Amino acid sequence: MNLQTRRFQLAGAAGMIEAMRDQPIADHPSKGTAVIAHPHPLFGGTMENKVVQTIARAFVQAGWSAVRFNFRGVGGTEGEHDEGRGELEDMLAVVAADAASGPIALAGFSFGAFVATRAVAALWPLRPMEKIVLVGTSAARFGVANLPPDAHEASLVVHGEQDDTVALGVVMDWARPQSLPVTVVPGGGHFFHGQLPLLKSLVVRHLRS
Repeated sequence: MNLQTRRFQLAGAAGMIEAMRDQPIADHPSKGTAVIAHPHPLFGGTMENKVVQTIARAFVQAGWSAVRFNFRGVGGTEGEHDEGRGELEDMLAVVAADAASGPIALAGFSFGAFVATRAVAALWPLRPMEKIVLVGTSAARFGVANLPPDAHEASLVVHGEQDDTVALGVVMDWARPQSLPVTVVPGGGHFFHGQLPLLKSLVVRHLRS
């Protein structure tokens, strides 16, 4: 897979947001832009996280441009952690600045998946996503938003069977009332150690479906 990566900054509500764009090196235009959110900022989460990078590479392999960004207070992004409220503002700012037109996808890992559900809820009535990817969704500590019923076909929810950070049962409790399918990786932990190629394959398969 050939890709090129560009680091850049954009304006957010709390100051400048540090971001990276991964895109295919090819003659044909990308299928759209995917905006991907990272794990919890207070526990080492950054846009360089391996699961986040794996999701980005899956999007690129499927012909999308992928934008990763650091939440406020992380790396070169200004501001302070805001328990999800400001982080939602950050994600919406990235969408508005770098994915303002054309097909869009939203994705996130762990805390980033929680923020992504909030972004989907905010944007869907005006701008439905082509694809949604939620990995290791932090449904235990945060108020994860339900996905709009019309968004279910576009959505992939992946969780590790043996996730000891966010128990599978908690995610199932969130998904069950929505009749939202969850793809379970047998033996998988929160960070999918040793199973990142499988995770990437699952995401690519969803994006190509």
